[in-house]
Amino acid sequence: MAVQDPIIEALQKFTTCDVSDALCKLQFPNGGFLSGLTMWSPKRQEGDTKIVGPAYTVKYVPLDDPSPSHPTHYIDSIPAGAVVFVSCPPRTPNAVYGSLMSARAKASKAVGSVIDGRFRDLQEQRDLGFPVFARDVGTAPPAQLVKVVATNVPVELQNDEQDLTINPGDYIIGDINGVVVLPKHLAEAVLPLMARQVAADSQMAVAIQEGMSFSEASKTYRS
Repeated sequence: MAVQDPIIEALQKFTTCDVSDALCKLQFPNGGFLSGLTMWSPKRQEGDTKIVGPAYTVKYVPLDDPSPSHPTHYIDSIPAGAVVFVSCPPRTPNAVYGSLMSARAKASKAVGSVIDGRFRDLQEQRDLGFPVFARDVGTAPPAQLVKVVATNVPVELQNDEQDLTINPGDYIIGDINGVVVLPKHLAEAVLPLMARQVAADSQMAVAIQEGMSFSEASKTYRS
């Protein structure tokens, strides 16, 4: 039986907002939030679906990039427990991920996929019950425009708002609030920060409901 990563087990108790709050305390940019990536499957921004796992990265580049194509299909090398993180050049209109990819990922015991670009086969994805987070949907397959050149390499978030890198093995957390990257080297520092912060916020919530002002509750429980 595979040994559960204690970091993953501990992260299951917290939301993406909790992780971001703690990362902000450590001065990590944007609290690790990956802008524009939202839940599409098994439901659209609804329910308690949550994914936590180490990133298995996939790098797509334009067809005219001189790098050779990856020699095998990335989907057949996904480790159990991983989050598939697919990076695609910005403003690519074609989808780079479909339902057969999710079928294989699910069979490999991946916990979910995050597509920094478009994906397709939305209904089939939902029928599988496999978690998919992405920028948007599409209909056309990727082969006309892009190719996979590497797996398990650092990839850059593909938007104009942020400058963030997702490294293989970084923890990816996704829920109804969005997707966060937790750098592996910061994970042990983040856990106690989150525990204290969640406990303080729970006390604040009770106090505010009982009539205390936000400012007073914050001073009492967060200082």
